[in-house]
Amino acid sequence: MNAVPILAVRGLVKRFRGLLATDDVHFDVAAESITSIIGPNGAGKSTLFNLLTGYFPPDGGEVRFKGRRIDRMPTHRIAGLGVARAFQIARPFRELSVIENVRVGALFGRTGARDVEQVTQRALRLSGLEPIARRRAGELTVGQLRRLEIGRAIATRASLLLADEPCAGLNPTETAELIDVLRVVRADGVAVLLVEHDMPSVMEISDHIVVLEAGRKIAEGTPAQIACDPRVIEAYLGSDMEEQA
Repeated sequence: MNAVPILAVRGLVKRFRGLLATDDVHFDVAAESITSIIGPNGAGKSTLFNLLTGYFPPDGGEVRFKGRRIDRMPTHRIAGLGVARAFQIARPFRELSVIENVRVGALFGRTGARDVEQVTQRALRLSGLEPIARRRAGELTVGQLRRLEIGRAIATRASLLLADEPCAGLNPTETAELIDVLRVVRADGVAVLLVEHDMPSVMEISDHIVVLEAGRKIAEGTPAQIACDPRVIEAYLGSDMEEQA
């Protein structure tokens, strides 16, 4: 991990009445890396993403992006700093083409001057959408829609991409294509924070993994370290995970 993280999460707490959904969570995301958040259902992964992107205010702790505190900012200001989120359920403008959808992302996002067409073409290239750029979004497969969601997020000129279960429901070919897209995005200088249940994909692509259980971090480390951690095996991965890894 780099000495200065692009994202630093410290003591993050979120309560919903009597439920402690996120409990003193700490971790860093290095620049130009892929960090994955894993854990069983109800571990607090979605709540964590909502805290990081301003959908929920935290009840304790702080989040810093490039050293700047963002945990009390509204979503549009966080996006304006260079944080983008790709949702699991894509909601494109279905009557617009792929390139038109991506161009919408290029019109918004990080503040500052931009060449909209140049930004759009970069996002199409990174997300592997150039061959279908003229197709109508309503005609796309689920896998293509996931790549469109990432393309629109990249078009905001983000330096940190939060990807929420991008491989969910995809077949093996679509999953491999999506993993390749995330690798290309990282290679182009964008850090990725990934929530994903597809463990082979997580183990293949991640530089660092953070494991949550019942709102608390129980482990973090490299894929090899996580696969051998007895707390992780007991809580989530299953006794055969070490062999799979």
